[in-house]
Amino acid sequence: MHAAVFYGVGDLRYEQVPVPAVEAEEVLVQVRACGLCQSDIKKLRYPLLDPPRIFGHETSGTIVRVGAAVTDWQPGDRVVVMHHIPCFHCPYCLNENYSMCRVYKEVTTTAGFIPSGGGFAEYVKVPGHIVRSGGLIAIPEGVSFEEASFVEPTNCCLKAIKKAQVQPGQTILITGAGPIGLMFAMLCRHFGARPIVTDLLPSRIERAKNLGAAAALDAAAADLAQQVRALTGGLGVDTALLAVPSTRAFDQALALTRKGGRILFFAEFPEAVQIPLDPNVLYRQEIDLMGSYSSSYKVQSLAAQIVFERLIDVSALISDFYPLAELAAAVEQALHPAPETCKILIRP
Repeated sequence: MHAAVFYGVGDLRYEQVPVPAVEAEEVLVQVRACGLCQSDIKKLRYPLLDPPRIFGHETSGTIVRVGAAVTDWQPGDRVVVMHHIPCFHCPYCLNENYSMCRVYKEVTTTAGFIPSGGGFAEYVKVPGHIVRSGGLIAIPEGVSFEEASFVEPTNCCLKAIKKAQVQPGQTILITGAGPIGLMFAMLCRHFGARPIVTDLLPSRIERAKNLGAAAALDAAAADLAQQVRALTGGLGVDTALLAVPSTRAFDQALALTRKGGRILFFAEFPEAVQIPLDPNVLYRQEIDLMGSYSSSYKVQSLAAQIVFERLIDVSALISDFYPLAELAAAVEQALHPAPETCKILIRP
């Protein structure tokens, strides 16, 4: 089979690799669509993980082989592949911190080499733990593979919204109108909140308006604070979701969040970045700072329902399709987006 193999920063090779062998409790899936995520781009652009690896984790496809001990799935089944599933019994899992679980972090789907997701290949192997523990989700008839590939990122966004306790009637500031920021906006709207989205690109600001943001504003506007205050009766937003790794965005969020509000970090910042913070601002204004990383098994069924029932319009986020052989070009486009660039999908 063919795969896009990471051999180091700047060294991504489209080459033939063996089709993964399937053991008794495992399943082999033919990849039909895989989303290009910012976390994939980070791993491809920075020396964070030892090569060789095959990345890609927003995966949907068709089961083509099942191990002898697999009884719930059969060849031909269309599935979303969740690349991480927790152990459910460690201290982190018992506190529902599933993404901190060692099994969650270390056991993943693979197309070969060091297991790393494997969606950027023609076939991906699903380990027995993930097969047994609900890591395969059946795609209903009428739902495309492309739509289904959004279940994993929807899960991640949904986890963050639940953690931030977004409620109907609240006003939510979303910094960044890329695919994640726009998913946040659609989900907030779905749950009855009022999303205010900020971005630097006019095309993304316009897209946010079209996808239902209560307001979409220029993040560089000199009067941004006044605009947000006007939209919130002078109070400020109830919660800010940081969908871009920007210190300026954090400063804006801190200034625009009401007393007693919340700020959630969703985007991962570069390792060297530090943010100076006056702790008295948090103390006197009772601002809660929190982070949300990756997905949660607890919201997996709800994420699938939201995508499959088209409760948010994930198809509206798709701007480009690339064949697997051109993954490097897709990464370059994501790093240097055209005005219309949004979510990029890879189709082997």
